[in-house]
Amino acid sequence: MPRIVMLNGAFVDAADAKISIMDRGFLFADGIYEVSAVLNGRTIDNAPHLARLDRSLKEIDIPNPYSTEEWIGFQNELIARNGLIEGTVYIEVTRGAAEREFTYADDLAPTVVMFTQPKSIVASKLAESGAKVITVPDLRWARRDIKSVALLPQVLAKQAAARVGAQEAWMVDEDGFVTEGASSSAFIVTHDGKLVTRPFTRTVLPGVTRLAITALIAETGLVLEERAFTIAEAQAAQEAFFTSASTFVAPVASLDGTLIGPGKPGPVATKLREIYIQKALAA
Repeated sequence: MPRIVMLNGAFVDAADAKISIMDRGFLFADGIYEVSAVLNGRTIDNAPHLARLDRSLKEIDIPNPYSTEEWIGFQNELIARNGLIEGTVYIEVTRGAAEREFTYADDLAPTVVMFTQPKSIVASKLAESGAKVITVPDLRWARRDIKSVALLPQVLAKQAAARVGAQEAWMVDEDGFVTEGASSSAFIVTHDGKLVTRPFTRTVLPGVTRLAITALIAETGLVLEERAFTIAEAQAAQEAFFTSASTFVAPVASLDGTLIGPGKPGPVATKLREIYIQKALAA
């Protein structure tokens, strides 16, 4: 089966999809992206993803080229054409193509690219063994609440993790507090049973899966504290985990080589993951 992508409203073979070398996404990383999970051929938590896409576009002054209904139609068509059962559907919107200048015309037509990627999310090795995580300095720009395609610091963080056999990198600000993962939201569970994660400000991305998990935390009667935490506090925690659209809830086994608790998935992360998957499959 040929891989079908969506380019500016048209469904084409990936081998035939072409974007101008003058596209500002390529030249300046001038664009926004979103990723929604797919289970049983259906998107999960899609409405908040599309709402965040719209917000991010507004924050950097790119007009949203499609309505919510049109985005959903494109996603569903792309999922169907590629026979995707489980994985992700990716959206990228750049400001468009023009002669290379830092300033831009207000009437540029945005470039839109969408594609699917198969991935086993429910049957996850990380959920069984727990992830190894390292920490790196947070070198990103100040507007981390915008889901920009400018991901070089995250690329370097992920590569640094991969080189030592880790699966994620938690980024740390100049004050020594963890902000979030390179592609995830970071949580710890204290020894008195409280769940801790950094509050939503411009320092972190408003994670969609994180929002869903915090709702489950409230439903299950657990206590959530939205505050910053240090590497040392995380290493001394009872549990740690991270959340994202492509991992759901991933327990953390170790941080910078220090075991978190017994060094295996803990009951809180395991329970939240199970409930989230059950709700997603039943939706």
